[in-house]
Amino acid sequence: MAGVLNDIKVLDLSWGISGPMVGMLLGDHGADVTRIERPQGDPFNGMLGYKVWHRGKKNAIFDFKNEEDLGLFKKLVADADVLIESMTPGKMKNLGLSYDELSIFNPRLIYCSISAFGDDDPRSAYDAEVAAESGLQWEQRGWPEGALNHITGREDPFAGAIDINPNLLQGANREGPLHTASKWPSMGAFFSALTGISAALFAREKTGKGQRVTTSLLQGAMACGSGVWQRAEDIDAQGFNTWIMGSASPKGHFKCADGKWLHNWVPNPRFILEASKGESLEASPDLSVQNDPDRFGIGPEEILVMAHYQPILADAVKKFNCDEWVEAAANGNMTMQPCRSIEESLTDPYLISDNCVTTIDDPELGKINQVGITYRLSNSQGEVKGPTHKSGADTNTVKKYAELLPEPTVHKLPAEPTGKGPLDGIRVLDLGLAIAGPFGCQLLGDMGAEVIKMNTLWDSYWHKCHIAAMANRNKRSFAVMLKHPKGMEALKRLIATCDVVQHNMRYPATQRLGLDYETLKKEFPSLVYCHSRGFEEGPRKNLPGNDQTGACLSGIQHEDGALYTGREDTFPIWSLTSLGDTGNGFLTAVGICNALMEREKTGKGQFVDTSIVNACLLNTSYAVSKPDGTPVERPRLNFDQTGYGDYYKLYQTEDNKWIQIAAIRPEHKSAFDALAGDNKSGSFLARCSKELMKDLRAAGIPAAISDENASRRLFDNKEFKTKQWTVEYNDRHVGKLEQIGLTYKLSDTPGVISRPPLIVGDCTKEILEELGYTEADILGMANETAILCDPPVPGQKEMKNPWGL
Repeated sequence: MAGVLNDIKVLDLSWGISGPMVGMLLGDHGADVTRIERPQGDPFNGMLGYKVWHRGKKNAIFDFKNEEDLGLFKKLVADADVLIESMTPGKMKNLGLSYDELSIFNPRLIYCSISAFGDDDPRSAYDAEVAAESGLQWEQRGWPEGALNHITGREDPFAGAIDINPNLLQGANREGPLHTASKWPSMGAFFSALTGISAALFAREKTGKGQRVTTSLLQGAMACGSGVWQRAEDIDAQGFNTWIMGSASPKGHFKCADGKWLHNWVPNPRFILEASKGESLEASPDLSVQNDPDRFGIGPEEILVMAHYQPILADAVKKFNCDEWVEAAANGNMTMQPCRSIEESLTDPYLISDNCVTTIDDPELGKINQVGITYRLSNSQGEVKGPTHKSGADTNTVKKYAELLPEPTVHKLPAEPTGKGPLDGIRVLDLGLAIAGPFGCQLLGDMGAEVIKMNTLWDSYWHKCHIAAMANRNKRSFAVMLKHPKGMEALKRLIATCDVVQHNMRYPATQRLGLDYETLKKEFPSLVYCHSRGFEEGPRKNLPGNDQTGACLSGIQHEDGALYTGREDTFPIWSLTSLGDTGNGFLTAVGICNALMEREKTGKGQFVDTSIVNACLLNTSYAVSKPDGTPVERPRLNFDQTGYGDYYKLYQTEDNKWIQIAAIRPEHKSAFDALAGDNKSGSFLARCSKELMKDLRAAGIPAAISDENASRRLFDNKEFKTKQWTVEYNDRHVGKLEQIGLTYKLSDTPGVISRPPLIVGDCTKEILEELGYTEADILGMANETAILCDPPVPGQKEMKNPWGL
């Protein structure tokens, strides 16, 4: 089957993680990707992830200091659609290969640059340095007082009121930041760059012009921190704050009778206690969260209830084995999955059958399992084209092709860009729930699409919460009761005006409502329809899933918690900056942009699907496995979550600061040995951070202080606001609200952030008027509780709890 990117030619000059992963996903959907290496080689060659991220790409060596090679490369650029580079800012310009210099030969070129701290910051840095400097390492398990309290400088409101065994909490049993196995800044930059390129490819179909896409590891860190990094004027507004984003609350991890860990999110006392009260586990949907009036709420005070229940639930879970609990959870419609290893994930027959895990015959390692296809379109199911090629394996072929190309000529550039977002003119209907679906639609809104969020009439409870706020800006709310005939009729009339429908409901629910793709495409053949699941296509597909279950099944929690050690003092960890829900949202945005691009050519819509577990498999794609589950050697996280070995590690200093060392290259390691000696931890504990950083810089050793106060300064940075890396607006409930903004930039069709997080029903009336409804129609629907308008329409009867809530 043809790939949606079959005609796209990509030159991948990047190294590290983000850029190579972008090239991988473009190649998976048909793009012809050529990896360009320099004669001295890629400094990361030998990294196991390269067996995944460079798969199927041609590999050619070019010396840009050689005029002949440089000339041939420019001919390739004139013939290309996308160029990806991750050099230190200014380096490409020094080589005569900047966007401005190359776009005159190829005005259709999409040129993506991935830097460490931004295109105007000349510093280079490794992933862990950015995680340290941005403060992201401190957010892995969060703060005792919670994210919102911390960022505003408030103390823990429950300090001293609860006493929870540290073995029931997340992360290493020590103070300080955590170094996880997940490369979060790089992953955030990858998702951002891929989304930007996909949006630019769609925009090019309309404008005929390429543009520059820029992102950075720092913006990647911000993408990861979008849930915890919010600052509000009134965090005590009803329903806004929660216990979830804090380190003092248990997160639903339990150890089973067989010593395996599982994760139940959100922990449900009724299910666990009732199902386990006998000699065998007994579960049914009657015990699910939806049917539990005593389930945990999300208010900050619920941490006191959590503290009471956690040891009781832990004792109950210990009665049975992990597999028994997972089976019971499936029967009981509960979100519960095992915290398993990456090797178990990559040999899961369900994932293999779905093709989100694939087997590659690598010339050096033999057959290895790795992440497969992570999003699909009806007309582009995706295909892994083979293993990673050796350095220079295709140099002759690529250069001979370049020799046959015409000499680059200067082209007259098309008319000046409008400055509107790449999806300007596209209308999206968001039927999503929680975070994964709505976050993807928020990304579309940030691209300039008009996004209408369908809400139920009782959604205000959720939308007042700061977690919902991270995924629902740039949307108009349309609140309808789908079980009311007039509500459903209004929704169907709205769908007729939309280009895209996106949701993450369980698919059988949409089939019962007549909102499935098979039904809608008969009437609306140009509709792009995106469905996001919790799990792969297979026996688990209709189970309830979330960020936590995806992180369990993919191996993230197992790897980040260093459970491979088998030590009793290691525990799984669900990162508060995870890219499961949000990574899934990025994948939906990418797939939708691909489908819209193809629709420009064919006039036809199509079905797009992906899942949370797919996004999580990308987050662990630094690892591979033998098909029988035998691990392939890779660096392993220190048991105390300080890093890898001695050279890529967090060290505590005499003044109780933490310094991240990133001594990757041989010269860095030698210099670090000379500076710190044999007892490196003792050396750091004996000196203050300021002196150590001065000596580290003088020795040329990559290092950064892990900044525990970075989040408190984040929204005071005027440069970030100017760039729209952070944004602020007035919110009806909390006053001034500041959030993470755009995590990538498009030079010619820039992102647009125009509306704060939605108020449920705030645009119901105006949308109905746009659909042709009269004021009398709308008043009648409101009085029949077919719709909700905020504010109420004039003349509307007062409704007293009409939904029994």
